[in-house]
Amino acid sequence: MSAATHSGERRACDDHVMAVRVVIVDDHPPFRALARKLLEMDGFQVVGESGDAAGAVDVATTTAPDLVLLDIGLPDADGFEVARLLSTLERPPMVVLISSRDSTAYRKRLAASGVRGFLPKAELSGAALAAMIG
Repeated sequence: MSAATHSGERRACDDHVMAVRVVIVDDHPPFRALARKLLEMDGFQVVGESGDAAGAVDVATTTAPDLVLLDIGLPDADGFEVARLLSTLERPPMVVLISSRDSTAYRKRLAASGVRGFLPKAELSGAALAAMIG
C-alpha cells in the first residue's frame, strides 16, 4: 500500500519512490503550461493534457493517471460531468477540480460530486495538491 510522502511523490516500498502521475485538463494552453511547470517542479509526473472533455476521457483512458486536475469550465462539458465519466473507468483516477472562481460558486455540486477536492487556480501548487490528495 503506498503512502504519500513529499509533494508529488508516494512511497511504493521502503526504497522506491514513485511520482504521482497527473493529467491536466484545461481549455487554456497557457494555464496548462503553468500547471505542468508548477507540478513537475514539486515532483509530480505530468503524463498528459487535454483542452476539452472528450480529450480528457481519452487521455485518462490511455495514460491511466493517478490524478486528473480538471477545470470545471470546459467548452464541451463541465468538469462535474467529466469527473462522473472518469469515475466509470476501469481504474478511475482521483479528480481535483479547479476553477478561476471560488469554491462557494460550486459548494453544493462539489459536495455531491465524489471528487477528491477543489482548488482555485490562483492557489494551485504542488504542495497544495499533495496536501489534498494525502
